Amino acid sequence: MAGSDWMRRAACTRMEPDIFYPVGDGAYAREMTEIAKQACLSCPVRAECLRQALETGEQYGIWGGMTPEERRDLARRDMRRRRFAAARMRGVAR
Repeated sequence: MAGSDWMRRAACTRMEPDIFYPVGDGAYAREMTEIAKQACLSCPVRAECLRQALETGEQYGIWGGMTPEERRDLARRDMRRRRFAAARMRGVAR
């Protein structure tokens, strides 16, 4: 699929968008986060959604079943893996 055509197939298109953008860290925000993550579990375009958020540096909302903090952690781990792999290829890391 080209561009953002995948968005039309996303499970969240049939849901209230505010659920995917919880504000704060109180009980209500945690509940909305869990509802959003549950919707993402069965979404047919979850991988595309997460990729979009990672590639664009999306700082807000639940994308691909992950919070902004979870996406930052994932991006950091991926960056470390890439650096390590590059170092191994150069013979620096063993």
